[in-house]
Amino acid sequence: MKTEKQTPMGKGPASGIPEIPEPEKAGGRGHQVVAERPKPMITNLKTVETKMKASQPAKPPAQLPPPSEDAEKAARMRDRARTFIMPVLALAFIGLFWEIYSSRTGVVLPGPLKTIHDSWNLIAHPWFDHGPNDKGLGWQLLSSLQRVAIGYSLAAVVGIFLGIVIGKSAMAFKALDPIFQVLRTIPPLAWLPISLATFNQANPSAIFVIFVTAVWPIIINTSVGIMRIPADYENVARVYQLTGSRYFFKVMLPSAAPYIFTGLRISIGMAWLAIVAAEMLTGGVGIGFFIWDSWNSSRMSDILVSVCYVGLIGLTLDRIVAKIASLFGTKGE
Repeated sequence: MKTEKQTPMGKGPASGIPEIPEPEKAGGRGHQVVAERPKPMITNLKTVETKMKASQPAKPPAQLPPPSEDAEKAARMRDRARTFIMPVLALAFIGLFWEIYSSRTGVVLPGPLKTIHDSWNLIAHPWFDHGPNDKGLGWQLLSSLQRVAIGYSLAAVVGIFLGIVIGKSAMAFKALDPIFQVLRTIPPLAWLPISLATFNQANPSAIFVIFVTAVWPIIINTSVGIMRIPADYENVARVYQLTGSRYFFKVMLPSAAPYIFTGLRISIGMAWLAIVAAEMLTGGVGIGFFIWDSWNSSRMSDILVSVCYVGLIGLTLDRIVAKIASLFGTKGE
């Protein structure tokens, strides 16, 4: 008869409490084998965190806020104020030094205050006309500007044409460049006796002096601009078969325009210088003759006023040429 093995109270299936298995012995040496600790559900936790960070959108770098329109407008106003104020301060300093120097004993040069006082009628009424030998500064400047316009226009047309010829033809460059380099070094007034002997009149002689003075910078700068047209432009012109006026306006003029207008700006200043010197010797109506006649009459104040007008007109002519150059997409510098 089999007897059932009794289990301790509180253990076994009857008690509802699971039985804890006894630890196994390893190697028979009495060392107990400790059960392995359960592994976590997520084994690669660092990898998952890295992927989560990569999936998040990257934050844009911190940037400074764009300047407001008010700040930009204020900066422009300050720049314009400096552009206007600095020349005024420089002129005031020069005028003060001039006034102090002219107040010294034995100095014939009148100061700015005396100049304005003595020549106020000339400044306030520039268009008076009391006869062929007594005209206001307005008529004198207008007569000089007419001569400059004629001589400078002729110089521009001839200079650009010869510059293109020299720039495109190696034979023309070798033949004409040495001659031009010699002629351009001759002073303007040295041409005046030659022009008087040629034309036998003062007005055409003055125009010729303006022409021969202004033409050389235009020729040289235009020829350099034509020589420096990129080879790619020439190749494209051949592919599209651009010839004649189309080649001139599409390829040649846009490429050489900066050089051409640089020569034109240099020439307008030289032409204005030449007319003043030429009119001193040819006589008649003109700002150069007016300055020389004022010197002979010891009217120093009128001379100083005329010189100021000459400078202002020269600056205006230079700005006009620069404005025309900007229409072609270049500063002309």
